[in-house]
Amino acid sequence: MKAKEALPGALARVPFPVIAAPLFIISNPELVIAQCISGVVGSMPALNARPSSQLRDWLAQITETLDAHNRAHPERPAAPFAINQIVHKSNDRLDNDMQECVHFKVPIIITSLGARPEINEAAHSYGGVVMHDVINNTFAHKAIEKGADGLIAVAAGAGGHAGVKSPFAFMQELREWFDGPIALSGSIANGASVLAAQAMGANFAYMGSAFIATHEARASQEYKACVVNSSSDDIVYTNAITGVHGNYLAPSIRNAGLDPDKLPPKDKSEMDFGSNSAKAWRDIWGAGQGVGAVKAVVSAKEFVERIKLEYAQAKQRLQT
Repeated sequence: MKAKEALPGALARVPFPVIAAPLFIISNPELVIAQCISGVVGSMPALNARPSSQLRDWLAQITETLDAHNRAHPERPAAPFAINQIVHKSNDRLDNDMQECVHFKVPIIITSLGARPEINEAAHSYGGVVMHDVINNTFAHKAIEKGADGLIAVAAGAGGHAGVKSPFAFMQELREWFDGPIALSGSIANGASVLAAQAMGANFAYMGSAFIATHEARASQEYKACVVNSSSDDIVYTNAITGVHGNYLAPSIRNAGLDPDKLPPKDKSEMDFGSNSAKAWRDIWGAGQGVGAVKAVVSAKEFVERIKLEYAQAKQRLQT
C-alpha cells in the first residue's frame, strides 16, 4: 500500500475526517452550513437549486455564513464546503453552474457520472480541489488521468448510485497506485466506521444516508421516518429508477405502486439529469445499507457530535 500524501487545498482544513455526501433534492444551505460548523465537510448538488438562478443565492448564503462564523470563532473554524456537479450529458446546467462555483471559489468540487478535464481545470483556476466519485478501479484511473485531485470510492451499500465492490478490496486496489486523497463511501453511519475507513487507507469517510434523518435536511417527514425505521434488509439495489444501479428504500418503492422484487431493468441511456429530473427521486427514496444505525431524527450538530464520540470510543477500544 502506498503512503498517503499531504492533503491538498481545503481538504487539509477539515477538522473531523468526514465528508457529508451531497443528497439529491435533500441537501440545502441550512444542512450544509450546519455540517460545516459541526466540523465535517458539508455538500450539496448544484442541481438542488431550482431554478438554476437560485444557485448564486445559495452559494452566497453558505459563503457569507461560514465566513461570519470563522470571524466570530477563530478557535473552531468551520470545515470547508463542497458542491457536487453531475458531469453527465443530460445535465444542461453544468457549464453555468460551474461558472457560479468559480465565482464563489467553492473550496471542493465533487464530480459524478462522468469526468471532464475542463471542469477540473475550472476548479484549479482558483485553488479548488476536485474529488471524483468512482465505483471501480478502471473509472478511478480515468478520473485521475483527466485531472481530478482525489477519489470518492463508492463501495457496496452506499446510498443512491452505488457500486458493488467490497470496501476492503476497493481500498486495497486504489492504494496500490494512488497516494492522493480518498473518501470511502458505503454503509458508514457511525463513528467506529469512520475509524475503520481510515484503517483501510482512506483519508475521509463519506456519509450520506444518516444526514437524511436530520432536522435541517429537505426531506419529507415520511422519508426521514422511513430511514429511522429501516435496516439493511429494506435496501434494494436496482437500475430501474434512473438507469444506473443504486440503493433505494423498499417501502418507498412499494408506495409508488411497484414491487421491489420485480422491478424492470432500465437502460442507462434513459438517465436524465436535466432541469426537470427530480421526480423519480422525490417518489422513490435513495438510502444506503447503513440506515440501521439511524435511530432518531436529530439535528446535524447532534449527529456529528455523536459520531465524534463513537470515533473516540472506537479508538480507545483498540488501545485497551
